[in-house]
Amino acid sequence: MKFDFPLCPLGEANIVNQNVNQIPFVDTYGKLPPLWNRRVAFFANLLALFYGNEAQTEALRIEVGEIDSYSARLIPIMNLLFHDSHNLLVLERDPDISLCNYLKNDLGLSLPHLEVLPHQQYVEIGRQISNAQDLKPASWIDQIKKHNINWIDGYVTDETITGIAFHSGCQTIASTEASRDGNNKFKLHQFLIEAGLPAFETMLAESPLDIQNCAQELFRRGYRSAVVRAQIGASGIGMMRLKDLSNLETLPEIPSYFFFEGACLVQGWLEPGVKEIVKIRSPSTQLFLNDSTVYAYDMTEQILSNESIHQGNISPPPYMNDWPGLREETMRQAEQVGCWLHQTGYRGTASIDWLAIEYAGRKELEVIVCEINARVTGATYPSLVARHFLPNGAWLLRNLRLRIPITTEELLNLFDQPGHLFYPDRKAGIIPLNLNFGSDNRVHKGQFLCLAETPDACQKYLELAEKDLPVQWDSDRD
Repeated sequence: MKFDFPLCPLGEANIVNQNVNQIPFVDTYGKLPPLWNRRVAFFANLLALFYGNEAQTEALRIEVGEIDSYSARLIPIMNLLFHDSHNLLVLERDPDISLCNYLKNDLGLSLPHLEVLPHQQYVEIGRQISNAQDLKPASWIDQIKKHNINWIDGYVTDETITGIAFHSGCQTIASTEASRDGNNKFKLHQFLIEAGLPAFETMLAESPLDIQNCAQELFRRGYRSAVVRAQIGASGIGMMRLKDLSNLETLPEIPSYFFFEGACLVQGWLEPGVKEIVKIRSPSTQLFLNDSTVYAYDMTEQILSNESIHQGNISPPPYMNDWPGLREETMRQAEQVGCWLHQTGYRGTASIDWLAIEYAGRKELEVIVCEINARVTGATYPSLVARHFLPNGAWLLRNLRLRIPITTEELLNLFDQPGHLFYPDRKAGIIPLNLNFGSDNRVHKGQFLCLAETPDACQKYLELAEKDLPVQWDSDRD
């Protein structure tokens, strides 16, 4: 067990290394930055998020459910992110034809060429590459050659993506090392401390045996609970909350896969009632990094469960006008953190998740980087689509699970008949951005994007969705 540096108060932040600040940082808030002018084959390798940590991958599959149909969220944004009509998107599951027809014919979006590569076949390709075998002929290989594709990308750039690029004579957008480093919470934490930026009080646990001592020390420092974070995690996987530090005997067992990348971070859990905290908000800044510049193009409030699991986003955060210094402070830190991410070699879309902390008696919020997700994130899809159709408007995305599954055609008609389905000639409406299917091929869950002029109007469209659907539904995790 190692003790790390304590939390650095906002007013004590130092100037970051000048080498980081040499990278241009551009704020295009509410307007899409100049995105990739490249033709790409994008592998929707969502189940490769953990770079070979198969036990953690299985935990993700069990916890989230319908995970292989999540990759279809890329369909509406691929030709927005990469400005070419001949991009190839390789999904983990067959796309939904009815939803694709709505996206293409009704919304007028350009869709990429689509191929399907189930995760197990993706894993087999990785095995062939590691064994220096030739890749077996496949339709997606033919598509790469047919359309003269020069770039390969994915949710993450793992060894399989790098190998596919090599065998295809293509380049990757980012290297495997840059992709992995950009998503590493420990390396981010080290940078925050070295740069003098605010950071969580943190202990490092080298093994599960260290957790109890870390928890005991954080309790001594005034925390009621703590969180254990694996160096790489996503969607709540690789994160476990220790809810009652006063009773060490009840602490949960930490799975061994948390330590796949090395030591875990054990951090004090900030919440109302601790250290004079009144309220905590969770804004997120959307980034795009090309070869020369870091762009910040949107800001949202994350909608989180009680366990801080992502359930959706709203842009702009409804409370922004109440705290005029918040945006300035997030941009000040985003410039330094975004430029650090650029220096890892990572390129593409990313998000910085923040905690904005309201203390009793203070007139300004304290802002702390919670994590960076260096990939296409749950906020990337709605932000690109929303800013494409309504550059100056607002948007709200919620993950909704249907208690009684229905077909895609039924769902679209239920929104369309009362006039709530979004069309480009309207200023507001609901876009079913992606649908998740069960073994019965019916919609069990989906990501629903509400577009309107204001956050309040977006919220009203979500309420209309509840009236449109004759079946009960619940908000759900990403």
